[in-house]
Amino acid sequence: MSDSATRALSRSLLDLCRMRKLRIATAESCTGGLVVAALTEVPGSSDVVDRGFVTYSNGAKHAMIGVETAKLETFGAVSKEVAIAMAFGALEHADVDLAVAITGIAGPGGATPGKPVGLVHFAVAARDGRIIHHEQRFGAIGRSSVRQQSVIEALKMLIEMARGPKAPVKRSRAAVHRLRPRASRTPTRTSGKRRRTSRPSTPRASDS
Repeated sequence: MSDSATRALSRSLLDLCRMRKLRIATAESCTGGLVVAALTEVPGSSDVVDRGFVTYSNGAKHAMIGVETAKLETFGAVSKEVAIAMAFGALEHADVDLAVAITGIAGPGGATPGKPVGLVHFAVAARDGRIIHHEQRFGAIGRSSVRQQSVIEALKMLIEMARGPKAPVKRSRAAVHRLRPRASRTPTRTSGKRRRTSRPSTPRASDS
C-alpha cells in the first residue's frame, strides 16, 4: 500500500477515536515508532494520540512497559505472548483506552528456526480487557516493506478494536495490571501459502 493509504487509514482511525472519545498509545519494536509517526503526521492528532513507546531491545520492553524478563526468555521477543504483554504494558503506563503492540523480524537478518524474516506479531488491547492478536508472515519482501506493511496492519487492527461492539471502559491506570484478556483471536495471514504457527524457538536478544 502507498503512503496515501497509510494517511487515509490514520485519518479514519483518528476520526473514529474522536467520535468514540478514545485515546491511543503504541508499543513498537520492529517498526521503530512508524505507527505513532503516521498518526502524528495528521494535524490535530494530539487529542487522540497520547504517546509511543519504542521498545526495540528486550531491556527496553522490560524497563519501559514492564514485559516480564521470564516471558521474553521463554517465548522470545517475536511471539504472541510478548506482543500481548507489550500491548497491556502500554495500557498500564499510559492514560489511554487502546494500545497497539508490534514485534517482528523485518530482516534481512535475524531469522531463527520457526521464525523467518517477515514474521510479525501484533496485539491491540483495550482498557476493558479485550485483546486482538494477529500473526503476519510477510515473507522476505525487504526490510522497508515489512515495516510499511506492519504499520498498515496495526492501523487496521486499531480501527477494528475502536469499532467494537462496546466502547472501552475508562479505568484507573493502577487497575490495568489486573486486566485479563477476555478473548483472543489469532488469525495467521501470509503473503503466500498459509503456515502453521511453529513452537517457540531459541529466544533472540530482540527483534530486527
